[in-house]
Amino acid sequence: MDPFEFFFSFYGLLLGFSVAELVGGFARLLHERRNVRFGYLTPLLALFVAIDIASFWNQAWVIFRPAPYNYALLILGLVVASTFYVAATQVFPRELKPGEDLDDHFWTRKRLVLLSVMGANMLIVALFLGLVNLNGEITRLRLGPAFWIGTPMFMGLTLLAALNRKRLVVTGALAILVAYQAWQIFGSAKALIDKGGWSLIGG
Repeated sequence: MDPFEFFFSFYGLLLGFSVAELVGGFARLLHERRNVRFGYLTPLLALFVAIDIASFWNQAWVIFRPAPYNYALLILGLVVASTFYVAATQVFPRELKPGEDLDDHFWTRKRLVLLSVMGANMLIVALFLGLVNLNGEITRLRLGPAFWIGTPMFMGLTLLAALNRKRLVVTGALAILVAYQAWQIFGSAKALIDKGGWSLIGG
């Protein structure tokens, strides 16, 4: 087992718990769909958090795969993954009461969820920038607008959605964030298609 496999066995397990919380919450919602009002804010928030968690799996591959084993990195992974777990547990109600409106739940929990997600992202961005400055690779990397513009936009819109109380503003911010995530997914899928996929027979 190499250092990354050891680190990811811990980090990925905790992130997996977060995904399980989101999927389990959505499953409970479907089970009680005749007794509660769905709305669109809670499902939109759940989609945003779920995709962002998936992005952290990708970031782990990019940032931590070349890293040596280090206790501090293990603790950092604990903090990041635990922050996501706390956020994921707040997205859906633990118990669904007949006649409950999920939009009401959204307004009571969205600040904690979104600030937790933003905090986790800020930790990883700080680690990334600190690393490439420390090892001198900042001048060799071509990060481009997706990083230098996309990252501040992501943070700003997440903060706006977390702190604002106006439905139109919060909905618009979340919709833009999900659209931005979808654009990144589309870009990755296009790159895979452009390369012709991958071989199933090897050689």
